[in-house]
Amino acid sequence: MPARPSGSPRPRPARAAGEQARQRLMHAALPLFAHRGFAKTSTREIAEAAGVNLAAISYYFGDKQGLYRAVFAETAGSPDDEIARYAGPALTLREALHGFYTGFVEPLKQGETAAMCMKLHAREILEPTGLWQQEIEEGIRPAHEALVRVLCRHLGLPRADAEVRRLALCLAGLGVYLHVSTDVNQALAPQLGRGARAWERWVERLVDYGEAMVDAERRRRAAGGRA
Repeated sequence: MPARPSGSPRPRPARAAGEQARQRLMHAALPLFAHRGFAKTSTREIAEAAGVNLAAISYYFGDKQGLYRAVFAETAGSPDDEIARYAGPALTLREALHGFYTGFVEPLKQGETAAMCMKLHAREILEPTGLWQQEIEEGIRPAHEALVRVLCRHLGLPRADAEVRRLALCLAGLGVYLHVSTDVNQALAPQLGRGARAWERWVERLVDYGEAMVDAERRRRAAGGRA
């Protein structure tokens, strides 16, 4: 098992003049880490792919672990920013779902970069360094709890039960599928990713399907369905 990228030296903040070099390093490291994993990727080949001096990795990120953490975290986005899209108490259910699914669809507009990010997350799950568990606790769990609170509010529930959590997982599953099955989607229905409004249509349809799922749960409860 590769060494966990923790406890490494704190990276120095990038200077404005060096931001381009920092971004080149991250851009070069993403596909290398995604295809080969943390342990089998060397700092030398990252620096060569980025066209920068090897010492730049140490300067901007501290070491290889720091670079890996930066690539993993910065491509995942900020959990607080994502939650803010849909957790506002004044939002209607449709508005909340629109914000929720926008968070899934926006990264897909980056094309190959989004695919590499998905491969990196899959690689981290298969060859864990500790960052995936951290992502669950610091990113995925807070997002799940925020969605559960939204559902409780719109279903008129004082607290969450197992069925609300099941519903939250199913709603998230619609968005997750777009990321984990990009190759399959491209093979089966490539036309769904074409056109100026292709991704906006995806958001709209996901919101429609999400509303239907919430409505089904509302009707199930009204009919006395067991929770």
